[in-house]
Amino acid sequence: MTMSKLVLPVGPRDHVQGGEHASITLVEYGDYECPHCGRAYPIVKAAQKHLGKRLRFVFRNFPLESHRHAEAAAETAEAAAAQGMFWEMHDALFENQGRLEFDDLIVYATNLGLDVARVARELEGREYMPRVKEDVGSGVRSGVNGTPTFFINGERFDGDWTGAGLIAALEQR
Repeated sequence: MTMSKLVLPVGPRDHVQGGEHASITLVEYGDYECPHCGRAYPIVKAAQKHLGKRLRFVFRNFPLESHRHAEAAAETAEAAAAQGMFWEMHDALFENQGRLEFDDLIVYATNLGLDVARVARELEGREYMPRVKEDVGSGVRSGVNGTPTFFINGERFDGDWTGAGLIAALEQR
């Protein structure tokens, strides 16, 4: 069932895995503290493995206000992106969903070999808050009202994304 379209097309500002010429583009608006996003994380990984070069995956931040650590986690992913390590931090955050306090975020930055002083300074200064808010704004304009919200080739996907549902939907595109 299609309810809405992706308002902001995938572009150079996005975090992308997969080739630009992939036949299928999956965009996820997600929240690192959301338990549903945590369940979707390995499903998306499985879809990437299954579809290989046919799939391009894009992650956009959509921290929910009800999740106390989600915005800081999103800002940490952006701080890692500034040092070329977005996807490594993305994975670390989802793999450690129950531990998203400031000290935990610094541990993940340390484990990834990032410039930890820089990350701490950027987090304390809320340097990436505008970037996170841009993602949220584009999500709201695209009809996102919860996480995870997926778009397949620009069309919102409101079907079953659990189990094999997402992969089946992707293969139909």
